[in-house]
Amino acid sequence: MTTKGKIITIASAGVIIILSLFIYFKFYFVFGEGVKAGELNFVVYKGYVFKTYEGKAIQAGFTKGAKNASTTIQSYEFEFSITDKALADSLMRCSGKTVELHYKEYLGALPWRGQQKYIVDDILAVR
Repeated sequence: MTTKGKIITIASAGVIIILSLFIYFKFYFVFGEGVKAGELNFVVYKGYVFKTYEGKAIQAGFTKGAKNASTTIQSYEFEFSITDKALADSLMRCSGKTVELHYKEYLGALPWRGQQKYIVDDILAVR
């Protein structure tokens, strides 16, 4: 093999390795895990090509206004995807109830995994 061929082979291998690492860390590396609690607003099954389960939970919270202002109630929306059909079916029956959900956070979303980067993988409590 010539020197030019070796350089092309090494450069190609380097590009493939870098691209593989980027794809892994962007779409498959679990960046964070946690639990969120809130009132389950909805869970739907939607999509054009890839049908996925998507949901939203409303988290009520308090926020402090400007100086000498009173404290106000502010809600946060936790939008998530669900990959497990049985889990999604269970959550569909919990709409309007307060739920505690365990989730995994990815740095990017994949179309067949869902539209959100937060993937719910367990229901911890329903009240």
